Amino acid sequence: MNWRSTTLRFASLVFLLQCVAAAALLTCVHWVVRSQVYASAIQTGELLRQDLLSVHAGGGDAALRQAVAQRSAGDPATADAVLLLADRSGRIVAGNLSAWPPDVALSDRSHAELYRVGHAAPEAMLLHVSDLPGGSRLLTGSVVEDEMNMIRLLELATPVALALAIAFAALAAWLAARMIVLRLDGTIATLAAVRAGDLSRRVPATGAEDAFAVLADTINAMLERVEHLMGELTLATDMLAHDLKSPLTRLHSALERAVHNIDTPAAIGAVDRAMAEGTRVLHMVETALSITRAEAGIGRDLFVATDLAAELRDIADIYEPLVEEAGRTIRVAGDATLILPLHRELVAQSLSNLVDNALKYGAGAITLSVEARGGWACLSVTDEGAGIAPEHRATALRRFGRIEEARGGTGAGLGLSLVAAVARLHGGDVSLAGAGGLQVMLSLPLTPMIDVGAISAVSIVPTIGRRSAKT
Repeated sequence: MNWRSTTLRFASLVFLLQCVAAAALLTCVHWVVRSQVYASAIQTGELLRQDLLSVHAGGGDAALRQAVAQRSAGDPATADAVLLLADRSGRIVAGNLSAWPPDVALSDRSHAELYRVGHAAPEAMLLHVSDLPGGSRLLTGSVVEDEMNMIRLLELATPVALALAIAFAALAAWLAARMIVLRLDGTIATLAAVRAGDLSRRVPATGAEDAFAVLADTINAMLERVEHLMGELTLATDMLAHDLKSPLTRLHSALERAVHNIDTPAAIGAVDRAMAEGTRVLHMVETALSITRAEAGIGRDLFVATDLAAELRDIADIYEPLVEEAGRTIRVAGDATLILPLHRELVAQSLSNLVDNALKYGAGAITLSVEARGGWACLSVTDEGAGIAPEHRATALRRFGRIEEARGGTGAGLGLSLVAAVARLHGGDVSLAGAGGLQVMLSLPLTPMIDVGAISAVSIVPTIGRRSAKT
């Protein structure tokens, strides 16, 4: 789990806020109910006390004694009343308590659990003591047993309610995060397809007027512009390549005819050099055109199921005479059978470029290998030469990028760039590795995802978040 994920942090924030809101709500409800219960009990007890004090003020101790006895005798209006009258010596004169509570302070409201006369169980009460003229004391209050039971039930239900609130908060957080992911899935899939070369893809419109819709409209407008510019670039490149190939071909033919009409060794040598340079320029134009088309995603309709091991063996057979002439060896290693839909000509051209580079700039044996590694088919060409320093590998993969060790050769810096473009056409990538030599690995995804003609598909897997190098 990626704890730095914005989606995860958003879901965590929703979960936390939901939990805090639920805890605050339950606490508030508990406080309001408790306060209301006590306020009502205090008000009832205070009304009773004031009434009895008024009776005492008007009729003295005798009238008060009669009123307390009457209201303690089972008057329905005072069924929950607590009454007790004691004279100056502490003797109980009237009331519904059998004795004066020991822990009830004078002129102070107290909470106690006491037995009323005629009741078998103690009850929760709110009490108030009043000091009367002449030394008598009056205790008044109200029974809050039912209210306290309700509060206890509320306290027992609060953890259950909080647990349910946490569960619903987790569900709400998951749904919120899921909604964001679902809204972004179309955008991510579109950008992955565009990265793989399908410039016609657009983010699906949802009709919602929110930030995601604005994002989708902005991305679609950008893709329209990119598709237009790429179309113009492809057209310009095709026209340039076509316009250059024709005069270069005619120049090559003219030089071939000139060779037959001259007999001076110096002139023949000059014409041969001119023919070689013309062939080199023509090859550069064709390679640049192949790179542009591969980067534009052109050629997926030409994908065919190809046995990678057989392809490597064919390339090794073609280059074996040149390798032996150079006093070196070439061999094929790896999985016996690994079939993948791909652009056979471009992949073969890429691997040929790698073998050419190994012949020109490498040393020792050249090894062509293929193996399935995880969800990838890994094609590699390895030699035992000096290799390429890690700080120069990015330059080597760039179009027309040539490191200092290769500037004396005849290359144009397009070989590895073509390999990288072909890898991207197939949804893969290229990595350079090796300490005592150079290993160039072309990694192609094994899982087919995009239908291509009669074959099932070619894998186009976005490389966002994937390791850029494989060893």
